[in-house]
Amino acid sequence: MSEKKTDRRTLRTRKAICDAFAELLSEKELHKITVQEIADKADVNRVTFYKHYLDVYDLYDKIEEDVLVELGLLILQLDELRAEEFFSCLIGYIKDNGSIFGMMFSRNGTNNLREKFSKLMEGLFRKLISEQQDSKLSDERIEYLSCYRAQGCIAVVEKWVTSGFSEPDKFIIGILADLDRNTEDLIFKE
Repeated sequence: MSEKKTDRRTLRTRKAICDAFAELLSEKELHKITVQEIADKADVNRVTFYKHYLDVYDLYDKIEEDVLVELGLLILQLDELRAEEFFSCLIGYIKDNGSIFGMMFSRNGTNNLREKFSKLMEGLFRKLISEQQDSKLSDERIEYLSCYRAQGCIAVVEKWVTSGFSEPDKFIIGILADLDRNTEDLIFKE
């Protein structure tokens, strides 16, 4: 019984540390953030921080790794859904992890996470285009079309995240689904 409380407490502590770090990263460059600043903002002491992470860069790497695994699993589960359903799940995940995505799109970050997210989306769209076209398109054309589709989606998500989620989820889902559907029409018109 006490093990579950410890696990929940550990998860809450890690979330507080990650949220504090993400907030700081929106204000200043990664290399200028200190463990003490993170600990203060997360309302934990430095020892607690070091129980979970080696340093600020280890924290960043672990956040990146966790998000990429979760996004990868989400994308694998969603590639059979209609556009509205897919984007609804994706937008839900992004909003639930708003501070992490704020960090991803921050000008103070490393852009590694954004680039890896982009590659995940490109891979999904490449797979979908290849399957739907039954390899009628050249590999180069598929690569460029997948890149275009992924970057368009990410640009909309980035604008939404950096604006503080100013538009309702349904509005963004509709925009993404419409843009994706129009892109599909162009791709499969040939």
